[in-house]
Amino acid sequence: MIRWECDYAEGCHPRLLEALTRTNMEQTPGYGVDAHCDRARSLIRDLCQAPQATVEFLVGGTQTNTTVIAAALRPHQGVLCAHTGHINCHETGAIESTGHKVLPLPSQDGKITAQQVRQAVEAHGQDATHEHMVLPGMVYISHPTEQGTVYTAQELTAISQVCREYGLPLFVDGARLAYGLAAEPSVTLPLLYELCDVFYLGGTKVGALFGEAVVISNPTLARDFRYLIKQRGGMLAKGRLLGVQFETLLEDGLYFRLGENGVEQARKLSQAFQAKGYQIRYDSPTNQLFPILPDSHLERLAGKHAYSFWEKVDESHTAVRFCTSWCTTDAQVAQLVADLDEL
Repeated sequence: MIRWECDYAEGCHPRLLEALTRTNMEQTPGYGVDAHCDRARSLIRDLCQAPQATVEFLVGGTQTNTTVIAAALRPHQGVLCAHTGHINCHETGAIESTGHKVLPLPSQDGKITAQQVRQAVEAHGQDATHEHMVLPGMVYISHPTEQGTVYTAQELTAISQVCREYGLPLFVDGARLAYGLAAEPSVTLPLLYELCDVFYLGGTKVGALFGEAVVISNPTLARDFRYLIKQRGGMLAKGRLLGVQFETLLEDGLYFRLGENGVEQARKLSQAFQAKGYQIRYDSPTNQLFPILPDSHLERLAGKHAYSFWEKVDESHTAVRFCTSWCTTDAQVAQLVADLDEL
């Protein structure tokens, strides 16, 4: 069985495991103030060309999203996002549990536009009863999106400009950021730092055992942020485990090469599906692929390949998700292609 339903089915890249083993018996301070975390912070600041950046490490994506959004919003505010956004669909009300409402905007491809943000803010202000409704207080997007699509530098710049016009912090969820960077060269870490108030480099889905690295450019958000990490359950006592992993991922570009592997393997799979006449639900250039297959074909594939259900297209066809990852091999892709030939 080859598992394609997510990009975190394996443990971690062997170099990270080696580094964790090598440093295992070191005695270090806890909670992310050790030398390994400090070096990882320095590497991230260099990559962002932002020596003043605040960088903190959290254990996982939901803790990161919850902590960042709770830090940015006042009690009467909510967060704008695509209706398909991760915080709206796949975090079990984590944001709502902080007392803040998710304010979804319609999306066809997982993305939202600057114009949608402007319209949402202005519509709220123009409503005679606006003081009786949740006030849009920040904007959340992910790069890539839940549909595997990516923002261009032009799109991000436009959203950032509208956010700054209305005083809305812009937060980019980077759980799969390495794949987004590999697929869209116009978006870089320095650009994200310039345009966003806060974003993160995901580790869990890009070769780490666990962990996300939050990068904050907005000093207001950075203030007391570590208190909130602790309060929201995102702070690891043995914080150096995060530092060791991120310094290994970032010290020689491993993080970016792993993202490139996922994107390249997905490209080959996409070509194979389309060559066999299957339609693709979303135009995803990243590591998430959404082919539409007859249900009978899916049943035959299921004995050899694990994939995730996405949506029914009609009575006899279903869109499913295949995820490649940092460690997907040529042999795994070749096996899936061979099995498609037999359908």
